[in-house]
Amino acid sequence: MLLGLAFLYVVHLIPERQPPVFPRNDHAAFQWSRDAYWQELEQQFQQMRAAGCGDVADAIDNSLTNLRRELALLAATNLLPDAVEFDALESSFFKLGPMLAACPERLAEYFELYGDLRRVVKQQSVSWPMDSVAARERLYRSLYGGRGAVEEVMLQAQREMVPQLWLGDSEPAATPAAEVHGVTLHSGDILVSRGGAAASALIARGNDFTGNFSHVALVHVDDGTREVSVIESHIESGVGVFPIERYLSDTKLRVMVLRLRGDLPPLAADPQLPHQAASQALHEAGSRHIPYDFTMDYSDPARQFCSEVASAAYRSQGVRLWMGVSRLSTPGVMAWLSALGVRHFETQEPSDLEYDPQLRVVAEWRDPETLFKDHVDNAVIDVMLERAEAGEPLGFNAWLLPTARLAKAYSVVKNWFGAVGPIPEGMSATTALRVEQLKQRHAGLVAKVVERAGRFKDERGYVPPYWELLRLAREAQEETL
Repeated sequence: MLLGLAFLYVVHLIPERQPPVFPRNDHAAFQWSRDAYWQELEQQFQQMRAAGCGDVADAIDNSLTNLRRELALLAATNLLPDAVEFDALESSFFKLGPMLAACPERLAEYFELYGDLRRVVKQQSVSWPMDSVAARERLYRSLYGGRGAVEEVMLQAQREMVPQLWLGDSEPAATPAAEVHGVTLHSGDILVSRGGAAASALIARGNDFTGNFSHVALVHVDDGTREVSVIESHIESGVGVFPIERYLSDTKLRVMVLRLRGDLPPLAADPQLPHQAASQALHEAGSRHIPYDFTMDYSDPARQFCSEVASAAYRSQGVRLWMGVSRLSTPGVMAWLSALGVRHFETQEPSDLEYDPQLRVVAEWRDPETLFKDHVDNAVIDVMLERAEAGEPLGFNAWLLPTARLAKAYSVVKNWFGAVGPIPEGMSATTALRVEQLKQRHAGLVAKVVERAGRFKDERGYVPPYWELLRLAREAQEETL
């Protein structure tokens, strides 16, 4: 008996075939490559913080006035994405950051200014070829970079100064609507969020344009009862329909509401098109089981990862979302994602949806506590991916493979009866162990970075900005090597 069990254990130690190795393609990941500039901004912040707000009030007023003037002039133009005017705007916006971080009482004005910046740049992008590198980089620099500057100021402010809800463009819509936590949601709206798991951080950061979001969901509002439902795809169970409160109760480090522009020709012809897209997704989710798509193939709706829920629904109504798709081209990112089941490296990343000129940003929820966790998670994953680029594989504890295979067999049986097992449908036992290894490594480094960040704040009197979190994460990583 014992000999037989030992034999079965040894047999189940035999590893699966190694995931395919994908050659590096011709694309390159975006790099800011401005470490010296970030350090200079931090030094300016330290100086202004020591001087006091009274000494920088005039400089803040002048900067705000000049930025508003720049935005007004840009709004009246139609420029190419590589125009020098955008570089000047970016520089002016970044330079204002240290002033407001030192005097966060005026944070609301920075919020408003960023909303205007995003609106102007996205309006300009309507005429840009979205598959061009120049358009992609400009949108990324302006929108992602601008958000980063605003959030660095937020982290230096007292909690009561930071609004948890930021209202963006009040894009009109004709579809059924209901108010949820201060925001009027319309049927067909898209929710882009960030989860709190290590895998969420990897999804957000593991592409050529690192982002802030890891999950996409589609809103449906019943035209009779005004009940708000969310259609989304979960790794554990595939596509499902959930009440909005259930969606919001899951760990969310941030949530952004996007809405199709009402002046798009398809919506001008049929204002109910977003509701029809949401109703189509609702019907699909209720009429068949749609497993999660670990390969990230957005062209095949038989299986769907989170972005596909929205893109497939709108595609059924003749609207193509994600006018610019993400490329995952660096060898380390490709190797790690391949080890987790990804097979398509040009795909629809959640963060990309913000840059789509067809969509307006209606609102965003976030607060300082979850925002700091978001930044720490990002820094840790970024540093872990540096090790991936150095050739470090995403490993797993091979001695647990027999146990994991038993758990997988149990999960398959549960899946037959429509239930969810410990290992998700479509995920192998080996992949499940890799995910667990990722979680453990990430959690260990996060704990070390949080401890170091606390010491940093005690010593210097302010929350470490992102480039300092990266430094702290690298130090923590060195300790584990």
